[in-house]
Formats: sequence, structure tokens, C-alpha cells
Amino acid sequence: MLELANALVLMLLGAMLFFPSVVAPVVFTSLPEAQAGAFLRSMFPRYYAFMIALSLIAALFFLVVSDESAYQAAIVCLFVGVSTLWVRQWLLPRINTARDAQLAGDVQAAQRFDRDHKLSVGINLLQLVLLVGIQFV
Repeated sequence: MLELANALVLMLLGAMLFFPSVVAPVVFTSLPEAQAGAFLRSMFPRYYAFMIALSLIAALFFLVVSDESAYQAAIVCLFVGVSTLWVRQWLLPRINTARDAQLAGDVQAAQRFDRDHKLSVGINLLQLVLLVGIQFV
């Protein structure tokens, strides 16, 4: 079970690195801005659902292993799953609403978009660091 849980974490890390470093830049360089935004907006809920599923399944597998480091890894995976659920269900709609208002000319919405987008990136970076960390415990 431990090997399977670690494999899921590695898959999760791969996806978390691949999406922002490969997919998003290619989309923005290959499509006009409006189409790129629409495409990524449709991708993010799926990306987050994938993260939620892998992290929660990994957490369950880690819980089956009865040692302290596996328990800590389960807590990290649970945190990643729950925080990603919060981002997907609460923060992402706020980001989308602010972006729509920004594109319509609302200057204050641009500030909200920037703040919330930076928050989502910060959460994602924290998740990455924690997931990398459990690979070395």
C-alpha cells in the first residue's frame, strides 16, 4: 500500500508541475487571449478534481500503513485534498467573477483577480512543497 500511495503522490506532483509549466504557457502562446482564457477556465475544475481525487486516495492508502511517517503523509495528502476542494469550490469562482468584471473594465475587480489568483498560486506552491517533503520522510 505504501508504494501505491507514493506512486499516487508522484503522479499528483507530476500533474501539478506539468499543468502550470507546460499546458498553460502553450495555451497562452497558441491561442488568442480570449480563447486561451476560456480553455483554461474549463480545464481548471478538472485539474482540481484530479488533484482532489489523487490526494484523497493517497491519504487513504497512507492510513492503511500503520507507521508514523505514513500517518504524517496521510495528513499532508488530506490537507492537499481539502485545500484543493476549497480552491475549486470557493476561490476559483471568485477568480472567474473578478476576471470577468476586470475584462468588462472594473479596475477594482482587477485587484481582486490579482489577489485571489496569487492566493491560489501560493496554495498550490505550498501543496507542492508539502508533497515533495513527504517523499523524503
